[in-house]
Amino acid sequence: MEKFEKVISRAVPLSIEDIDTDQIIPARFLKATTREGFGENLFRDWRFNEDNSVKSGFPLSNQSFSGSILVAGRNFGCGSSREHAAWALADYGFKVVVSSFFADIFKGNALNNGILPVQVTDEFLAQMIAKIEADPLTEIEVDLDNQSISCGEIKTDFEVNSYKKKCLQNGYDDIDYLVSLKDKIEAFELQAITI
Repeated sequence: MEKFEKVISRAVPLSIEDIDTDQIIPARFLKATTREGFGENLFRDWRFNEDNSVKSGFPLSNQSFSGSILVAGRNFGCGSSREHAAWALADYGFKVVVSSFFADIFKGNALNNGILPVQVTDEFLAQMIAKIEADPLTEIEVDLDNQSISCGEIKTDFEVNSYKKKCLQNGYDDIDYLVSLKDKIEAFELQAITI
């Protein structure tokens, strides 16, 4: 994974609530076993008609909106536990998803795949969406080190698991993290042998 420090980007507003993992990546696209290629089918049934023509009006189809931050409605990632939802978001290019509530399994899958889920209040989320919809050039700054997010003059803090924060900051998955502790593990083993 890439190291995550600070993201300053425009954003895509998706003010729909209760977005489940089957809407993020429909089940019929889950046949692949690698993480690549899922982005093209992100929100497939909302982005495209049955004849594969682009549905106008959907934010990801609107060229005014772009960036590596998705600002979504409350209860994002509910439904089944498919990790493919995080794969699809990452493959599309999103590094951050902002919502006022995340399903726990989605939140874990996102963090394990280098996507930072930023949980804010309903009020802050509504203000962000309004700003982005009014001016698609609005930039959002997400600072992982300081656990803060700002959008214009509004700013708030967010929580993140300290272990996952360290992994994101270093570009580690769980195995990489263990490998980073190799010297300490070996020293502990030597100490245990001498006792």
